[in-house]
Amino acid sequence: MDVPSLTIFEARESAVRSYCRTWPKLFDRAAGSWLYGQDGQAYLDFFAGAGALNYGHNNPVLKQALLRYIASDGVTHSLDMHTVAKSEFLSAFDELILQPRQLDYRVQFPGPGGTNAVEAALKLARKVTGRRDVVAFTNAFHGATLGALAATGSRFHRAAAGVPLPFVTRLPYPSAASGGAGSHEVERLVEDSNLALDKVAAVIVETVQGEGGINVAPFEWLSELSQLSRRHGIVLIVDDIQMGCGRTGPFFSFEPALVTPDIVCLSKSISGYGLPLAVTLVRPELDIWEPGEHNGTFRGFDLAFVAGAAALQLYWRDDTLEKSTLAKAQHVAAALGQIALSMPGTGIKPRGRGLAQGLAFGEAGLARKVSFEAFERGLLVETAGPDHEVVKLLPPLTVSERELDQGLSTLADAVGYVLNRST
Repeated sequence: MDVPSLTIFEARESAVRSYCRTWPKLFDRAAGSWLYGQDGQAYLDFFAGAGALNYGHNNPVLKQALLRYIASDGVTHSLDMHTVAKSEFLSAFDELILQPRQLDYRVQFPGPGGTNAVEAALKLARKVTGRRDVVAFTNAFHGATLGALAATGSRFHRAAAGVPLPFVTRLPYPSAASGGAGSHEVERLVEDSNLALDKVAAVIVETVQGEGGINVAPFEWLSELSQLSRRHGIVLIVDDIQMGCGRTGPFFSFEPALVTPDIVCLSKSISGYGLPLAVTLVRPELDIWEPGEHNGTFRGFDLAFVAGAAALQLYWRDDTLEKSTLAKAQHVAAALGQIALSMPGTGIKPRGRGLAQGLAFGEAGLARKVSFEAFERGLLVETAGPDHEVVKLLPPLTVSERELDQGLSTLADAVGYVLNRST
C-alpha cells in the first residue's frame, strides 16, 4: 500500500489552509494530550483544537458513549426536532451548569460553529432593542462570517470580506496591568468615540482574548462594562467560545467577575469530543424569536449532544476539574515566569489566565520561530496576537502533570534556542 503524502493537499486543497503550514505533518491518530504522525512520531498537543478539545483527544469515556449511541442506531441529524440525545444534553446542562450558578438562560442551537453563535447573538440583540450599532474591542476575534467578522478586530480577517462591515464601534481592550482603570473608564471611552449609547444594541466582549494575544480583562472592568450596559439598555454579550467550558477554571470565564451576561456564546469544547456544536444562551425575556426566524441545517447534531452530555456528567458534577485546572494554571504561570526571568533583556512577558496562557515577545517574528522550534522538538503551540507576537498555550484540561512539565520544558528549550540564535 502506498504511503500517503502531502502532495494531494498542495494539489487540491484551497490556499486558505493555515495550521497545516505551521505544522507540515501528516497526522494519523490522537489520544489524550498526544497527536501522532503517520510515521509514528508523537507530538504533545498544547493546541487542543484551538480549545475544542478541553477533555483531550478521543476521551475514552466520551468515545464509549458515542459508540454505544451509534451502535443503537441513535438519531444523528435532527435539525431542531425533539430527540432523546438533545433532551439528555439540555437536562445535564440545566442540572450541572445553570442551576448551580443560579443562571436562567434559554438555550439556542444556532448551527455548528462559534461564528454561528455570535451571528445569532448579534441578530437577536438588534431585534430586541430595535437598534443597530454594536460595541466591540480591539484585537477581538468573534468569527469569520460577516456579522461576526464586523465585530472582529483583525484587519487581516476583515479585509477578506470584500464589502463594508458597518455599524460596529471598536474601543480599546484593557489590560491586566491597567488595573481596570477608574469607575467611569468605559463611559469615558464611549464619550471619546462620539458614540450615542441610545443607539447601541449590544456590547460583545471576550473576558480573555485568545486569538487576540491572550489579553486578560480585569474583573473590575468587566463589572463596570456590565453596569454600563444595564444602565443604557444595551445587551451584554460574552463570547465564551474559546474560554468557556472550564478553560479558565470555572465553567464560564465570566464567573469570577460576578457578572451575568444577557447572552453567552459557546462552542468548541461544548460538545466535549471536538464535534461541531454551538450554543447561544439567552435571558428568557430576550428570547423573542419567531419560530424558524433564525435557523440552520446542522443545528441539531445529535452525536455532539451525546458527547456533550457525557462530558458534563463526567467533569462538572463537582469542582474537581475546576480546582485541577486552577492548580495547573499556577504551575504554568510559574514556569512561564521562570522562562522570562532566564532571558533578561529580551522583553518576554508571560500572560494569561487558567490554562490559556502565553509568552509575549517584543520582537516581531520570534514567537513564530519559537512555535516552529517547539514543533521540531515534538510540541504543538500556536501563535496569537495582531502580529503573531505571542506563543499561546492551550493544553487539554486533562493533561497530566508529567505531560505539562514535559511540554513546559520543551517550550523553555525552544525559547532558549531561538533567542540565543537571535542575539
